[in-house]
Amino acid sequence: MSRLWKLDFCRGAAVIAMLAFNWQAALDFFGLRSFDYSQGFWWWFARATVAAFVFIAGFSMWLAVEKHGNGWAIKRGVMLFTLGLAITLATWVFVRQSFVVFGVLHLIGLSTIITIPFLKMPRNAVLLSVIAAITAGVTLSTVTVGFPWLVWLGFIPAGFSSIDYEPLLPWFGVFLAGLWVARVTLERDGTSRTPRSTPITSVSASPALASPLCFLGRHSLAIYLIHQPLLVAALALFGFIPKF
Repeated sequence: MSRLWKLDFCRGAAVIAMLAFNWQAALDFFGLRSFDYSQGFWWWFARATVAAFVFIAGFSMWLAVEKHGNGWAIKRGVMLFTLGLAITLATWVFVRQSFVVFGVLHLIGLSTIITIPFLKMPRNAVLLSVIAAITAGVTLSTVTVGFPWLVWLGFIPAGFSSIDYEPLLPWFGVFLAGLWVARVTLERDGTSRTPRSTPITSVSASPALASPLCFLGRHSLAIYLIHQPLLVAALALFGFIPKF
């Protein structure tokens, strides 16, 4: 299926966007430039980058469950969520006040597990769930609450800040949207009817010009985990000192 290399290509493009954003954040961390990502272009840039990763993760889940079954989704979700918890611990140690409570790995990990019941739902029901999740999340983002216990869901406590905050609402809707598009596209093409009905057994090679981005896309998780420590270490080696 030629569309699979295109999926890696799109994920690789999202990796480049992530690196560009986090390079700016690393420079700000060391006081080398002022970087305000709370509004304007960079706020939208960050949201678009996260949306790309989450949408592609949802799309990929449909393909992976077709090939590996629901057990894959559970194992993958637990693994990603566990990595998210490790990032929570690391950022609590090094960042403290704005540590990651519920970031993109927590989100994709949990979404991968709770999406399993949606695999057998009618397509229209999935689409309604997409709309409901996004609408609820956008609404919640305008409200602050006095308790922290549902921050993972999208209830934002007063004064809350985090360097990576992607709550279940609205982002679960974006994940489901990716799965819905994959399902509609594959069923329309006659490739798939239900998960595991027609396992995917072959992947066409990517064009030469697309290979670098496809490579990044295939290794996006490893790049995500190591790139920021490497950026910080590289700047520290040049003698720069964090401003915090």
